Amino acid sequence: MIDFRYHLVSLISVFLALAVGIILGAGPLQNAIGDQLTDQVEALRVERTALRDSLTATEAELADLQAYALGAGAELVDGSLEDVNVAVVDVDGISETLELDVVNQLEAAGARVVAQSSMTESWDAVDDSVLRDTVADGQRGRLEDMVAEDATTSQVLGTVLGVALTEADEQTPGERSDRAVELYQLLTQVGLVDSRFAPSAPADAVLLLTAGAAEDDGAPGSESPEVDEDVDVPSTVVTLQSVAGTVVVAGPTAVDGDLLTELRATEEVVASTSTVSGIEQETMRMNVPLAIAAQAADEVGQYGFEEDAEAVPPVVRAPDGEDAAQESGGTTGDEASTGDTGTTGEDS
Repeated sequence: MIDFRYHLVSLISVFLALAVGIILGAGPLQNAIGDQLTDQVEALRVERTALRDSLTATEAELADLQAYALGAGAELVDGSLEDVNVAVVDVDGISETLELDVVNQLEAAGARVVAQSSMTESWDAVDDSVLRDTVADGQRGRLEDMVAEDATTSQVLGTVLGVALTEADEQTPGERSDRAVELYQLLTQVGLVDSRFAPSAPADAVLLLTAGAAEDDGAPGSESPEVDEDVDVPSTVVTLQSVAGTVVVAGPTAVDGDLLTELRATEEVVASTSTVSGIEQETMRMNVPLAIAAQAADEVGQYGFEEDAEAVPPVVRAPDGEDAAQESGGTTGDEASTGDTGTTGEDS
């Protein structure tokens, strides 16, 4: 049996401890704890203010640097493509706003945008492989001076697109050849190319625009057609470069799985064709006309902020007018060069 006095002593101990805690908390410890908390709050407040001031200063500095870069860049870009005809081709659905920004940059550099087109989903969809093969096979004989006998469908279509956009009439270099007109009509009629506006003159350079990595928004019916693994986009680009003479591929900052990354991982492309990444930024869009001018002067490079790229292209002036096709290797009705993918032809 437990003695009642044991319970009494326990209760007294509990209340005594409680009383001591109250006395200490309200007395000597109160000021120390309060002061410590106040000091910590004040230190955090000062640190927050300092960080805010530092952020404001950094943003102002970045704004100044951006303004300087845009001002200096505009001086570099101005006249870099004076009187150069450029055909713009949307490869995989770049936004209209971004395409317009790039076109405006080209025009600010003095270029004449003579065509705006887009490759349709039929260009690489599995369901349209027969269509592509049929078009390519039908043009092999007509382009035998420009394509090798063992050229793939991707290479033949790259040649067809290059001729359609860049081939000039041999008698009137400022006008498109009959073959160029007919091939462009063929590409649009079979649904491989959509035309924003048809070429008004032979292009001295071709700019391919890519939207970057595809994003699945999860909406019903938003899935893109299955891509045919036999479609060799790098091969198409290399062939187009060999026909057109000056080709640049531009798109947003490169990420794994996008077209720019694929092209930059292909030796043939890196050796022959320039790419520009980061065009979602205004300063990086200035690289597009500079890259085209450099490519026309046989200065090939990969431009952007990625590890495998240079930040800024060399500043050169592209040859203007009729000289551009001759100096950059562009095609005329009786002259074409296809580099590694074909042979040099005589009269078409």
